Amino acid sequence: MNIFTSPLENRKGKLFFDGVAASELAEKYDTPLYVISENRVRDNYRRVKTALCAAYPKVDIHYAAKANTNIAVLKILESAGCSLDAVSPGEVATALRTGFTPQRILFTGTSVRNDELKALVDFGVEINLDATTQLERLLKITVPQSVSFRINPAIGAGHHSHVVTAGKESKFGIWENDAPAAYARAKEAGVKRFGIHMHIGAGILEPKPFAMALDKLLSVAADVRKKTGIEFEFIDMGGGLGVPYKPSENELDLKLFADTVLEPFKKNLAKYGLGQPTLYLELGRYLICDACVLLTRVNTIKITPHRKFAGTDAGFNTLIRPLLYNSYHHILATEKLNNSYAGIYDITGPICESGDLLAKERPMPVLEEGDLLAVMDAGAYGFSMSSPYNSRPRAMEILVRDGQCAIVRDRETLEDMLCKQHLPEWL
Repeated sequence: MNIFTSPLENRKGKLFFDGVAASELAEKYDTPLYVISENRVRDNYRRVKTALCAAYPKVDIHYAAKANTNIAVLKILESAGCSLDAVSPGEVATALRTGFTPQRILFTGTSVRNDELKALVDFGVEINLDATTQLERLLKITVPQSVSFRINPAIGAGHHSHVVTAGKESKFGIWENDAPAAYARAKEAGVKRFGIHMHIGAGILEPKPFAMALDKLLSVAADVRKKTGIEFEFIDMGGGLGVPYKPSENELDLKLFADTVLEPFKKNLAKYGLGQPTLYLELGRYLICDACVLLTRVNTIKITPHRKFAGTDAGFNTLIRPLLYNSYHHILATEKLNNSYAGIYDITGPICESGDLLAKERPMPVLEEGDLLAVMDAGAYGFSMSSPYNSRPRAMEILVRDGQCAIVRDRETLEDMLCKQHLPEWL
């Protein structure tokens, strides 16, 4: 990973993000602060869409909204022509408010309640079913025009066991042997149009697992077609394209991905007689991850006989990925980019838990209280997984573009956290 690519710049040792100084943003808006680059979001979408469509023109990118549901992010991608993948009725409602039409939204949920199914029907979005029982419950509400099932291809991958979404131990999808009967039931009920879906995991930097799983999915689709006569309008290979969090990691080669995954895909479509369906990809991390940094201020330097600690105002309430997935996020001292790395620090947060670490044994320049740090690649599952744990308000979000900046989410207040609580009359 080249740290100083657009939108990141090193200007005489100081960090700028899409034309705005990190120090200026922190001074104006306080910390912790999520800063999102509009240009980078647009560039990420344009780059992957162009590369994949060059190999197979009928590619439809769906933004996996769970990565970051800020309405400004959704509006940027909607205006760029992206479709959307939602995992809750709340994400669907949010997407509709930002301009996505129902036809551009695919819902893929698990353990879906009946009232949620009813809400999705009322929204008019395409529903991707995760279990055969969901179909039966859906049919009691309506006979949809279109149905897709999520298939477990028995091939899983990902950067951590918590994000592997296929295989023998996965809760997601229906098993391949159950697929023909599920589609036959939908057809018998009067469903007219069909898709098929899979998702194998997240944070995958090699194309081979995708190629293997997609080949398996096409073989399942061919079996369904043979036994039911169904023609598939779309094949959804899910998402999971990884990004390089560490400076030593290389970006996913999109040309290699297209050669390894899409070229066999085209051949297998012909082999199995599946026509030319639209290929869906659900990309969240790939579109938003490196388009956002988290700014946090060092407030405490503590040196013991055993370790050096740099305590900041962002903990796992602000960014939980290091604790939850043991994830690496590169961290820069925003005003000391040209300084040599002279110390090894544990970079900690304000949460009253020993696991509250943004980084452990991290080489850094000499840090002082008041220094501003930038946590890289914070756009995916940063704010969206944050919490008010320890009664600490959630961070503010800022959008930047070509030197401009605007608030896109106000900083949460204590009043915000208390406004939904009530004391019973007997207290």
